[in-house]
Amino acid sequence: MHCQPMFVDSHCHLSFPELTAQLGEIRQAMQDARVDRALCICTTLEEFESVHALAMQYDNFWASVGVHPDNEGVTEPALHDLVERSARPRVVAIGETGLDYFQMDQRKGGRTVADLEWQRERFRTHIRAARQVCKPLVIHTRAASADTLAILKQEGEDGSAGAAGGVFHCFTETAEVARAALDLGFYISFSGIVTFKNAQDLREVAAFVPPDRLLIETDSPYLAPVPYRGKTNNPSYVPFVAAELARVRNVGVQEIARLTSANFERLFRPSSS
Repeated sequence: MHCQPMFVDSHCHLSFPELTAQLGEIRQAMQDARVDRALCICTTLEEFESVHALAMQYDNFWASVGVHPDNEGVTEPALHDLVERSARPRVVAIGETGLDYFQMDQRKGGRTVADLEWQRERFRTHIRAARQVCKPLVIHTRAASADTLAILKQEGEDGSAGAAGGVFHCFTETAEVARAALDLGFYISFSGIVTFKNAQDLREVAAFVPPDRLLIETDSPYLAPVPYRGKTNNPSYVPFVAAELARVRNVGVQEIARLTSANFERLFRPSSS
């Protein structure tokens, strides 16, 4: 009897209070759902120690270091902050980082794209750190895909030798943006959004991403997949994302588990951290 492939949650926020308080139950649910690994994502330098502690405490968790593009009023990361923390054991990625212009006028007090230069500079700092330490980037881009792609290219992230590479996480952009990200050597990760009724365009993107560039995630505690939409998400729900990808790609869910796990290994190299 062959062992069935396991699932990997390539992006979750287990350091957030609503998940930390239930960590024992979540870990049991992961085991029951055959989710054997998770990458715990950092969103501020203030949060890093708690994210890293999860990776150090549990041998199937890993950590990233980064400051989310939408976080203001937090410690601004210098290059050395990211480089030094990325050298810690079990830190396998830089991010999440990128650009977020979503509802800019409403949420940012009417500011313009020009007023968000601090986001672009923060993004450049992360890219430079990733290239220096040879670890992949975890990219967040929302309503800012043109600038995200342009800055990656300007900083040398074009898929060539010496590029850090990485993943466009929780992908919600167009097929054109997906192709551009793939052309730069990046992976594409899909979250529970792909299961939502109104996400047909995204499902079409999920159908054409090459099998060796595909990842799955929860982005928990957010974006729980159907049938849990609207509830607190956790890594044990990532098989629902895999099942939807299997459906739109016309393959078995075990094949999605197998290839996304292999892609996680190739991109993040967790066994060497």
